[in-house]
Amino acid sequence: MHPEYYISTNKAELDIDLIHQVLFQSYWAKGIPKATVEQSIEHSLCFAVYDFSKQQVGFARVISDYSTFGYLADVFVLEEHQGKGLAKALMHRIMAHPKLQGIRRFKLATQDAHSLYEQFGFTELAHPEIHMERWQPNFYLLPKG
Repeated sequence: MHPEYYISTNKAELDIDLIHQVLFQSYWAKGIPKATVEQSIEHSLCFAVYDFSKQQVGFARVISDYSTFGYLADVFVLEEHQGKGLAKALMHRIMAHPKLQGIRRFKLATQDAHSLYEQFGFTELAHPEIHMERWQPNFYLLPKG
């Protein structure tokens, strides 16, 4: 890991406003309400990357039962901090976390980071014919009520 950064799982240190801002503009959670981000963090194992001025520059979370299944979500490193190996360091920390050892199936969805995740054993679905999803594109942008 780059010596000017560190990773923490302490939720009290998270910059919720930053996480919301990034996710709100992302392709995978466009328009997500802040309350939804807060609730997702509350129910996830969270990892954050900080520079040594304690400014958050990256994030990821895992949704899991800690025994059989894990889902990696909301992974990002701010653009101005990319190219320093931070996403790879973040993935190393996630995959080595004691609560996530022994998980049989780990999933994620990505449009643009396949080469990163392949380094950690992720592949295309081995049997896509047995997997289903309930997908609501632009869910956060739809009128409510």
